[in-house]
Amino acid sequence: MTKNINTYKLKRRGAATLASIARYLILIAFAYILFYPFLFMAVNSFKSTADWLDPTVMWIPKGISFTNYRIAIKALNYVSSLGSTFLNQVASALISFFTCAVVGYGLARFEFRGKKILIAFMILCILVPDPMIVVASYDNFSHLDFLGILGLLSKLFRVELRPSVVDTPLVFWLTALLSTGLKNGLFIYIYMQFFKGLPKELEEAAWMDGAGPWKTFLRIVLPSSGAAAITVLVFAVVWYWNDFYQAQIYLSGNFPISVMLANFKSNLTSEITKQFTFSLGSLIITSAFLSILPLLAYFLVMQRKFVQSISTCGIVG
Repeated sequence: MTKNINTYKLKRRGAATLASIARYLILIAFAYILFYPFLFMAVNSFKSTADWLDPTVMWIPKGISFTNYRIAIKALNYVSSLGSTFLNQVASALISFFTCAVVGYGLARFEFRGKKILIAFMILCILVPDPMIVVASYDNFSHLDFLGILGLLSKLFRVELRPSVVDTPLVFWLTALLSTGLKNGLFIYIYMQFFKGLPKELEEAAWMDGAGPWKTFLRIVLPSSGAAAITVLVFAVVWYWNDFYQAQIYLSGNFPISVMLANFKSNLTSEITKQFTFSLGSLIITSAFLSILPLLAYFLVMQRKFVQSISTCGIVG
């Protein structure tokens, strides 16, 4: 009897060990698939032209070269484009992070006339792609008006009173402030679903202590929305950072790094092109690696809280 019990325990222990090995193998395989592109870019960015032409050089360069980085920084106008990215894209992401929380809280907690219409508009913001409304948006930003009031005054006084905010950060800031910017419909939905699950007793206790709606939101609700807030913050910064379509449409100069990367070949001078005839691919890889380095650092800082927030918000896929 004792022998049978020991045999059974050994079989269970062996099955558990095999399951653990299989689990680790699957995780290592997925990690390799995800990490391989970054490793490939990092290694090849340090290769010289001779290493690229040498078929024996695969992963370890014979000599580390920083020429690719010097040329890529010059072609991307890296410092200026990085500043433009933070001014236009990251600032808009942070504005959206807050304003979408306000809208999501209002839709989740308050009942008012026209609420269903606003929810329908929120869904439209998710479904309708930007290229479908870009012409109307550009016309609106080039002649900024509110309910046609300035247009009517312009006709009366025969002076153009509608300002143009094209080629300024206001193009991105205004849409973020009104919660109609890039992916803002999705951010509102994430906040709304999270706020619906918050206990109402927290807000009722704040109201009993004399706090109004804004004070309750800023002091109680927003600090309690860590999971949704981290999710929205990560998505907002990454999506705004990578977006080049709107920046290319609304800006005529001082482009963010996403636009500079998309137009990388056109930014190369003839001298650089001649010098890198055989290793232009290495130059492009280096530029791509430079453009995602800040995002990699950002995600490494946020990844633990972000992974924890995914399960709370119910986002999959």
